[in-house]
Amino acid sequence: MWLPSTSVRLSRRTLLGSIASALAAGSMALPSTFRSSDLPTQDSGSDSKRTTRRLRQSVARWCYAKLSLEELCAKSAQLGLQGIDLLNEDEWEIPKLHGMICSIGYGGGGEIGDALNRPENHARIEAAFRRTIPLAAKAGVESLITFSGNRKGMSDEEGARNTIAGLNRVKRIAEDHGVTICMELLNSKRDHKDYMCDHSAWGFRVVQEVNSPRVKLLYDIYHMQIMEGDLISTIVENINWIGHFHTGGVPGRHELDNDQEVNWIGVMRAIAGTNFKGFVAHEFIPVRDPLRSLAEAIQLCNV
Repeated sequence: MWLPSTSVRLSRRTLLGSIASALAAGSMALPSTFRSSDLPTQDSGSDSKRTTRRLRQSVARWCYAKLSLEELCAKSAQLGLQGIDLLNEDEWEIPKLHGMICSIGYGGGGEIGDALNRPENHARIEAAFRRTIPLAAKAGVESLITFSGNRKGMSDEEGARNTIAGLNRVKRIAEDHGVTICMELLNSKRDHKDYMCDHSAWGFRVVQEVNSPRVKLLYDIYHMQIMEGDLISTIVENINWIGHFHTGGVPGRHELDNDQEVNWIGVMRAIAGTNFKGFVAHEFIPVRDPLRSLAEAIQLCNV
């Protein structure tokens, strides 16, 4: 998801300083006629001229923290994106000024390390969702994020039972307002040590037992490639329980290019082939020209 390790945060500070300098110099400005299709793409053979748009794409706000939200929305709309990920409640209306929406928002679903697998958190999370879900529906925010929490010595079985109970407390309000609660899959190997919802089988078991069309998983492709791989089969077989996707190059969580191990064209074709209606959001940390890297990722995923 969105809170990189200390070592990544350090490199991110350096990166963001470069972004600020580039912005000040005007080197990141895009012409008004810019199209993502004008950019070179990852090697794709005869598909290099793809023009179909079967997937809705968005971008995680935190990856472009040195851009104001207004600037990010304007540039993202220019690149053809339809949403901005991971915005707070007071920011939900801003993408609409640029013809986009907040594709998934924060709404009080707990913290990565402290959330639904602890019964003592359930009342607080329920109260937050009862307040924010109606507001999200009014703002056109399709999904709100939540987390399992860390194990802290708890067994996965106990954690699953607790998480199911917590989601059962809030699923009706989500159903009544047409907003999807998405619990994120994260890796516990490199970025989020001890996180409980770190394998897709555990996550799918939880949401299947909750059995609501408005309680699903945020399937983060970066995290699940690190934990288990087998991306395409897992996604296709469980697509009805996935509400949202995140991207990020493996290893490193950088650009979607030939220097990392995920076949993005194959994965995106598989997602599009299921007629998935949610968002695929880019959540990688650019190490090159940030907006150009974003444009290249958009083009690569336009399958």
